[in-house]
Amino acid sequence: MNAPSAYLRHLIGLLVTVLFVGCSATSPDSRLSESGIAVPGSWAATKEATAGVSDDWIRRFGDSRLVDLVTEAEKANPDVKAAAARMRAAENIAITAGADRRPQANLEFNGSRAKQNFIGFPIFGGDPEDGSSGEDMVLASRTNTFGLSLGVRWEIDLWGRVRAGESAALADADAAKADWQAVRVSLAAQVAKAYFTIIESNEQVNASEEALRILGETEEVVRQRFEAGQSDAGSIGSQLRLARSDVEAAKADLAESSQRRESAARQLEVLLGKYPNVTYDASRSLPVLSKTPPAGIPSDVLMRRPDVLAAERRFASRGKAVKEAKLAIFPRLQLTGSGGSSTDDLSQILNSDFGVWNIAAGVVQPILAGGQIRSTYQQRLANEDEALASLQKTVLNAFLEVETALGNEQWLMTRERALTKSLALAKDADEEARNSFRDGVGTIISVFETQRRVILARRNLVAVRYARLENRINLHLALGGDFLN
Repeated sequence: MNAPSAYLRHLIGLLVTVLFVGCSATSPDSRLSESGIAVPGSWAATKEATAGVSDDWIRRFGDSRLVDLVTEAEKANPDVKAAAARMRAAENIAITAGADRRPQANLEFNGSRAKQNFIGFPIFGGDPEDGSSGEDMVLASRTNTFGLSLGVRWEIDLWGRVRAGESAALADADAAKADWQAVRVSLAAQVAKAYFTIIESNEQVNASEEALRILGETEEVVRQRFEAGQSDAGSIGSQLRLARSDVEAAKADLAESSQRRESAARQLEVLLGKYPNVTYDASRSLPVLSKTPPAGIPSDVLMRRPDVLAAERRFASRGKAVKEAKLAIFPRLQLTGSGGSSTDDLSQILNSDFGVWNIAAGVVQPILAGGQIRSTYQQRLANEDEALASLQKTVLNAFLEVETALGNEQWLMTRERALTKSLALAKDADEEARNSFRDGVGTIISVFETQRRVILARRNLVAVRYARLENRINLHLALGGDFLN
């Protein structure tokens, strides 16, 4: 058997050379500066604006259980899996978009066997393959054909049209990756909020149970005075009704807190990709936040927030798509070639003596397309304008979220300090009211009032502590910090 066809060798060499010719497509440069949004030099709501963006913020809460839950959720949550699948799909779309810019090669083998009858010839027939012959037989012949060929097709991207389309697809893949990251960070925030809601609700349950115990004791004291007739019957009767009313109100608060705890527990289970059973650890308590919130300068936020990155990448993609549509009016140059062998003997298919080849080139210049090229161009211009507006909205929303969260941090801290003092004063007042009532110089109405103040201050303090935690989570999200290293 002879060496492979020289034509095949030359064609393969040409293919390998062409694969490394030309500029490769890359994701387009950032167009964030084209958003037209004025970026302030520092955040207006805090003096710590240049402190940098917080990283690994889930661990900053100092709760190892929360870290484990976030890690578990990232592995099992359906939204994260779906976002990862979309990212993989976008990456493969980008590969497909650049296929026309690269040579396409096909190796083809074919074989055929045919029999032909020569009816009416004035000679004796027969089949040469089996050696049969006779006057009454039809003359027949059989032929074999075998072919092996390597064909190459390549559109030479002279103007960069295909490269622009591939670059747009690469930017879309980057946007899909940013979307995946946004889903991950959002999931971490949802898990943290659900987890802290369970703890806060459990503390509210404990507060309601304590209030119910205290109010129940007060009701019993009033009941005993009523039954003993130790005061005006009408007055003590109304006092007893007030005591009962407070007890029932405490039961309602307890039911509300228990319901909220169960709902948060179910929500957390779903985030973890599990059936929503009601499971929680009642021994946990809300963490104490650090005094200084994490902060960052605007450029950090714009370069780190996944939603901003995704919006910018889509804007960049639409720009390349516009370029692709604009270049569609230019002529397209396509080269084709093939080489191989054709023989009636399969054993000779690699023999260069039976080699065949062809090379062709063609140029296509659009002239009339029914307005398709122009309308496609205008459509992509509109898509670019939409992407720009979306980017501007996302950037403004990023600034708003950071400014709001930083501002809320200060107000919530002030509220927590005030409520802490309010609770302490309410407890002192309640103790004095009880002592005065026992000594016979105070009224039960004063005891009712001080008890309500203590209960309300305790519930409000737990609520504002949770609100600070929720706002701190929002601040980490707004600043675009990652949640796990």
